[in-house]
Amino acid sequence: MNRWLFNVYVLVFILFLTPSISSATTEYARQTGMECKECHVAAIGGGPLTKEGEKFLTEMKVKGLYRPLSNTQKVVRFFIGYIHLLTAIVWFGTIFYVHILLKPAYAARGLPKGELFLGWISIAILTVTGILLTIARIPSWKVLFTTRFGILLSIKIFLFLIMVSTAVIVTFVIGPKLKKKLKARWEGDISKGKQDLTSEELHSFDGKEGRPAFVAYKGKIYDVTTSKLWKDGSHARKHHAGRDLTDALKTAPHAEDKLLSMPEVGKLIGAGQKIPKPLPERVFYVFAYLNLAFVFLITFVIALWRWS
Repeated sequence: MNRWLFNVYVLVFILFLTPSISSATTEYARQTGMECKECHVAAIGGGPLTKEGEKFLTEMKVKGLYRPLSNTQKVVRFFIGYIHLLTAIVWFGTIFYVHILLKPAYAARGLPKGELFLGWISIAILTVTGILLTIARIPSWKVLFTTRFGILLSIKIFLFLIMVSTAVIVTFVIGPKLKKKLKARWEGDISKGKQDLTSEELHSFDGKEGRPAFVAYKGKIYDVTTSKLWKDGSHARKHHAGRDLTDALKTAPHAEDKLLSMPEVGKLIGAGQKIPKPLPERVFYVFAYLNLAFVFLITFVIALWRWS
């Protein structure tokens, strides 16, 4: 991970932890949209109530919406909230990492098991902790539609459910089709003869999870799958399969003959020569960028919720 991206993560983490003014005891202020000083004598909240505060408290008790928490319940809720926030940072951070560094094209090979596992674990944790936090913070379903706090929470839940829906489609529909396409490409055209590939398609042959390992050199593609020097698609822990090694080989301690002795499987198609992407891959790209947009929307909703 480069330094720039690390600094972004640190900044986001600090912003999440930075307390905002008058938000220490704003359980009901968040639900009503009122400031603490409208109900409390002290402008920062807590302590004796004003006449308006006492009236509001009475109304809340009559409606059955007043539900104070014990110290133990507050500690449990804080712990659940911490896990919820930490998981969201991991999930959103992974999405940013894919888009900024890896680029969505990496998934043309089919979704790697590691990313799938991390994604679904995050979704499961966010779902469970989110339900528990909602139960703790929302005394009545009516709050979700009649208060500023509830409306923003409803929007956040709605966006999250859409992201989960796209994850289901990508995992159980798009992902298998992408892997099937890659497998057919290897067992069919490429195994029977030479096959030209674009740079994006070349990335799919990275030697991981049983996939063949291809590298490009001076416009030609070579199969290094059977080479002991390319175990798991990695050479000397520095070079990786699925890449163009034309520039890298210039500084290598050995000549090009070692690479030229590998089976040639085709040519590398130039950047100006683009091949139309199949429908499953196009749908995946749409979902990938849609989820990125939802990350920004959910973060914006949280900012409105906490600091506006």
